[in-house]
Amino acid sequence: MARPGSGLNGLGYPPQNLARVVVWEWMNEHGRWRPYTAAVCHHIENVLKGDARGTVVLGQVDAQLAPYIIDLQSMHQFRQDTGTMRPVQRNFYEPSSAPGKGVVWEWENDNGSWTPYDMEISVTIQNAYEKQHPWLDLTSLGFCYLIDFNSMSQTNRQSQRKRRLRRRMDLAYPLIMGSIPKSQSWPVGASSGQPCSCQQCILVNSTRAASNAILASQRRKLHGQGGNAGLLYVNYYYYFFDKPLLPNLKTNIYIYILITCQLFNVSLMVSSPSPSGKNPEDVVRRYTDKIKAAPDEDCTICMERLSMASGYEGVLQHRGIKPELVGKLGKCGHMYHLLCLVAMYNNGNKDGSLQCPTCKTIYGEKTGTQPPGKMEYHVIPHCLPGYSDSKTIRIVYDIPAGIQTNEHPNPGKKFSARGFPRHCYLPDNDKGRKVLKLLIMAWDRRLIFTIGTSSTTGESDTVVWNEIHHKTEFGSNLTGHGYPDPNYLDNVLTELAAQGVGEDNLKD
Repeated sequence: MARPGSGLNGLGYPPQNLARVVVWEWMNEHGRWRPYTAAVCHHIENVLKGDARGTVVLGQVDAQLAPYIIDLQSMHQFRQDTGTMRPVQRNFYEPSSAPGKGVVWEWENDNGSWTPYDMEISVTIQNAYEKQHPWLDLTSLGFCYLIDFNSMSQTNRQSQRKRRLRRRMDLAYPLIMGSIPKSQSWPVGASSGQPCSCQQCILVNSTRAASNAILASQRRKLHGQGGNAGLLYVNYYYYFFDKPLLPNLKTNIYIYILITCQLFNVSLMVSSPSPSGKNPEDVVRRYTDKIKAAPDEDCTICMERLSMASGYEGVLQHRGIKPELVGKLGKCGHMYHLLCLVAMYNNGNKDGSLQCPTCKTIYGEKTGTQPPGKMEYHVIPHCLPGYSDSKTIRIVYDIPAGIQTNEHPNPGKKFSARGFPRHCYLPDNDKGRKVLKLLIMAWDRRLIFTIGTSSTTGESDTVVWNEIHHKTEFGSNLTGHGYPDPNYLDNVLTELAAQGVGEDNLKD
């Protein structure tokens, strides 16, 4: 069984003249790679042949996937009605494996429908089936299940609960030979000057020389007027010309300061706060109510019945939270084993917030893993295309390279920070200032950037954007990520709301 390699735009490719079956997969909320159907994979491959950095509309091949599109440039699936983004990958298997033969292994849900196994598990099951093994233990793959081929059933080794499984034939997954040909230089069709139509398009880290020159000139001018006297620094306290304000001021103070800064031609700088940890049990109990009589339905985290013990029994232990305890989330009412919620929390940022895995409702204040840095913003006396009556808010993000901490992918390892400072632009109108206030909140909550793998260069352990779009081009739209774009402000408000930074935060 072959695992994914690395290739252009993050697309893996097999060695020259070696046939491989292609399976496209998306990552669910539990960090598991789930396969698209063979028909969807054929559709993605067809689009890939025509434009290796284009957009795949999944609804064209499967009506149930109508809300979803895939951006091949960023390698993400985007749900257009909710703004949810998920990574996708292009995986390879032997032509003689289950996907190459069109074999699909599935297990039966409580409602009688069938769910396909992860592709890696399906391939393992098929190998054992072909070798006529009577049973297969999935413990080595991280699952406490026993497959019995005689009874065609799956048994949970802890709870002893059985589910039916089945093997069915379907369309074989696409077969390719050799490496993928190089695509056109990105962006395709950039000469048209039109903004990209897909809402989740990859953000270009474009730092224009002219913009840098203007900013440098302004900084020299400020320093020439008396050092840093005209520069505002914002961390836990706010200072305006050496007059300290209260640390708990509401966010509308930002706009007041911004307008005042505009009058005096100075900049505002926000320092990124440090992370903090919370006790998992306290967090789970804070947002849930205990249920005495559990309903007869599944916990969608461990897939065990709520009336039975959590699937994390024996794997995770917390004093005061028994495996059979069930809780209901306060806002949305969805129910889970409390131990499953603890496991989910431990697998996240441990920031004191919870996000319902079913409806994505956020409880508490969601924070990210953005490394320390500075956010600077000010008004410049120029208009953006499409906003001829407004000046422009320029945001400058600056994050230095450093060492990863325990919240990052590789603690103790160095991370790089390419392309900083990064310049972004908003119209200086009511909606643009609203977006600015929310971006400040997102920065304070460490949600603008994270550490991961760059979708443009393939470099790992580097600072990358984190699902909140920014316009990085000023005065033109050569990259497709500038103005005019009449839908941008509404789209970014939706993206911010999906991160728990909604307009309701501004009503205080």
